[in-house]
Amino acid sequence: MRVGPLWIGPSWETPPADAVTLVIEPARAFGTGGHPTTRLCLELLVELRSELGPASVLDVGCGSGVLAVAAALLGYRPVRAIDVDATAVEETRRNAAVNHASVEVSLADALATELPSADVAVANIAREPIEVLAPRLRCRLLVASGYLDTEPTGLAGFRPLRRRVADGWAADLYTREDVSARSRHSRV
Repeated sequence: MRVGPLWIGPSWETPPADAVTLVIEPARAFGTGGHPTTRLCLELLVELRSELGPASVLDVGCGSGVLAVAAALLGYRPVRAIDVDATAVEETRRNAAVNHASVEVSLADALATELPSADVAVANIAREPIEVLAPRLRCRLLVASGYLDTEPTGLAGFRPLRRRVADGWAADLYTREDVSARSRHSRV
């Protein structure tokens, strides 16, 4: 799969010479990059990278780590990833190592643990946990997905900026309400 400069695939495929290569092996944790919600999140991360310049990322519910590893390969720093599933944490660490990507990975329950701050948080999970998670996030921007395009865009404390849709799925880019009120001249 190709998303902007990123090529995502297994080790037995040959990536294009001009691509930033992300090798993800089909394994035990969710996320090879092929699902529409993952592609939509990746598209937003690629767009934001050109708009933001240097920025930090927190991937909540990282699964295989495809979004966190992609963020690191795109130049986001620092990149942190958390998941409540030990298998997901192990797979994210493995995928970061295979791709020579700097990702700090932790086993944590995002609904019970204090979360690190980040410029951009990414949550490709389901709508209900995102709604519970949103007030706990300490981020300026949120890329949220894992739900259908018929589901609402509203999130407590955030204002929707963009919505991308593919195959009936949606991904939304949000800005924190208090940030957007103070900085109407932001680049995003």
